[in-house]
Amino acid sequence: MKTRAAVQLGDRVIEMRTFDVPDLDDDHALLRVEANGICGTDYEIYEGSLTGTGVFDYPLIPGHEPVGTIDSIGARAAELWDLEAGDRVAVEAYVPCHVCRPCRLGRTKFCAHRFVYGFTSVDLAPGLWGGFAEHMVLRPNTVLHRVPDGLSREDAVLFNPLGGGFAWVHKAGTGIGDTVLVLGPGQRGLACVLAARQAGAASVIVTGLGRDRPKLELARSFGADEVVVADEEDVVERVQELTDGDLVDQVIDTTPYATSAIMQAVRCVRPGGTIVLGGVKGMRTVDDFVSDEVVLKDLVIHGAVAADSWAYERAIELIASGRHPLARLHTHSLPLEDVEHGLHLLGGSGTGEPVIHITITP
Repeated sequence: MKTRAAVQLGDRVIEMRTFDVPDLDDDHALLRVEANGICGTDYEIYEGSLTGTGVFDYPLIPGHEPVGTIDSIGARAAELWDLEAGDRVAVEAYVPCHVCRPCRLGRTKFCAHRFVYGFTSVDLAPGLWGGFAEHMVLRPNTVLHRVPDGLSREDAVLFNPLGGGFAWVHKAGTGIGDTVLVLGPGQRGLACVLAARQAGAASVIVTGLGRDRPKLELARSFGADEVVVADEEDVVERVQELTDGDLVDQVIDTTPYATSAIMQAVRCVRPGGTIVLGGVKGMRTVDDFVSDEVVLKDLVIHGAVAADSWAYERAIELIASGRHPLARLHTHSLPLEDVEHGLHLLGGSGTGEPVIHITITP
């Protein structure tokens, strides 16, 4: 059997290729991909800002947010995963070994031997290691989550960004009565709004640019109390006004590339508060960073990469509940052949239309 995939050969170069679907042993499974979301990291890999960092190798099949159906499965894999052909699942990107020291200490995202879907070269046979494809091979130790059959593929594939929202809000320590500032109204930022409300936040403020007004209005519908247009008003001054000078308990930065958001976070959070940095800046340095402001305010700053399994489970539960108008997050659904166009849209080089979540469907 043959299958097709979008292969990235180098910076800003993607082509469609055909692969042989391998025969599986008892420990592997074959996933028929239904959909895969595009996230900011996919764009950063595409345009080259992460080239040379060692986090991926060309050529590769991008896509690390897949949802699909088990096409075939080995006997041991079926027993371990408690799955059979026809079951619908969401796939976590990180595959840990569970043996090395980081894994033994519970830091599986930093496994010394980790394998990551969407970041692994096709030169490692059989090469079907990314979600921008018709099929993926699932390795042993892959973490899979059952997906209800009634969910649309566009809704189901939101498990990843929503899981990130739950994970980042949890890392911020948000609790009942807290005030939270979310920098950026993209898919991750909107997910953080939902998660902050789930955690009991009393007030949520979201920032964005003038061109983000449709997203800011969507943030309000998801539970944001106030929005700040960052290129039209001073973010720090406005947050001070909205909080009567008390500032916020937590700041979660989801903005891509915007290094100015780092000092906004430092200056908007109260003494003793917490900052979570989730938006990747393309390895750019932060201008005017004053470390003494962190010291004198006794701040806690967390980096945030990916999410944990519990967060993806919570996300799938939230999607299945139907309590929120998540369909409004879907702005584009594109065929596999148009993945490069989707990356351009997410990167801001499209038509100027609002872009939040793009689903690629084989």
